[in-house]
Amino acid sequence: MLIKIRSGQGPARQTERPVPAWAVTVAHAIPLVALPVCLWRLPFAFGYTMGWAGHEVKHSVWVMFPYVVGLSVLSEALALLSFGLVRWWGEVVPDWVPVLRGKRIPPFVVIVPAALGGLVITGLLVGWVLATFHIAGFSTVEHTSVWWAALATTVSGLMNLWGPLLLILTYAYYRRRCRPDD
Repeated sequence: MLIKIRSGQGPARQTERPVPAWAVTVAHAIPLVALPVCLWRLPFAFGYTMGWAGHEVKHSVWVMFPYVVGLSVLSEALALLSFGLVRWWGEVVPDWVPVLRGKRIPPFVVIVPAALGGLVITGLLVGWVLATFHIAGFSTVEHTSVWWAALATTVSGLMNLWGPLLLILTYAYYRRRCRPDD
């Protein structure tokens, strides 16, 4: 399946080699698995502790709001970058970039940061598993009810799919760009 994008100002752009349909699905899934935790985090900006027992927000809204909203926006923006692994702009510099416009992007300029990002996020997954199951002395935050704990575990668990999904998508990009005869 070739990905064709209409920018409204020029011809349709497509990737050098066909992108597997499953890779496009994974690229769409990444921002969706990051979104619940981004939304769950927003009440903290206004001092609401989302059921954390014995915790109170010690910073003012003027500090928490930009931090929490900025973290949520940054998380989603980084998750949306996964589309570069299945779109033409992950292979060729877009026309709006001065000096470099239209130049081919070497595959490892994309692969290295994507793989490192996937490994870092996957490392966070390992920390989450250790904390959830109280392994090696790690522990989770106490919640005021089982429902708050279930909500926190669910949204965190979804976000932690991001790392493995990004690594899978990065490998697909590598195979498509660096090993086309496979």
